[in-house]
Amino acid sequence: MTLFMIIAPFATFATLLMLVPAKLSLAAGAMVALIAMIWDLANGRSVKMLSLGAFVLFSLIGGYLTIVGADWSSTAIRLAVDGGVLAMALGSLAVRFPFTLQYARETVEPEIMKLPGFMRVNYILTWVWTSAFVLMLAVDVIAIYLPSFPLWACAGIAFAARNGAVYFTKWYPNHRRAAAAGLARDAMPRLPALARTASAI
Repeated sequence: MTLFMIIAPFATFATLLMLVPAKLSLAAGAMVALIAMIWDLANGRSVKMLSLGAFVLFSLIGGYLTIVGADWSSTAIRLAVDGGVLAMALGSLAVRFPFTLQYARETVEPEIMKLPGFMRVNYILTWVWTSAFVLMLAVDVIAIYLPSFPLWACAGIAFAARNGAVYFTKWYPNHRRAAAAGLARDAMPRLPALARTASAI
């Protein structure tokens, strides 16, 4: 559910951009982001910076296109969206509050949040997502300045970047937990010996 809430506004926008006019896809992305914020509030959770940022970003771009009457290409709109998302991710790192932290705090046990590696995991996850956003932004630039580059290849790279980040987000915390559990199991056989030594002293 957490990953779905992260990518839902952007996935909605990207999918509809291929099927309907850009303004409608932007409006749909903003609506999904608004629904995500309402859902969080209704369930006693905090409004996520990524959902709020998506709502503002889609609304601003859609409002600009409507008021000014600009006729941007789909690639230019994707470039603006991906650039905005990258700015949000980098901003969260700059203020030392990686955007994944809000989601993690609401899905893990309090004991885990106290572990020294908890923040490190969130920094790594946020950097992985930031790298994915950089790749998606680079694909948009390639599509604009190298029009001979196949569009299917651009779409494939963007898809792989986003889904790679999703996979890593699922895998990495579990990997860290498994590694920590393994260290704990390895330490268990030493405990009786330590106890005997302590009693002898």
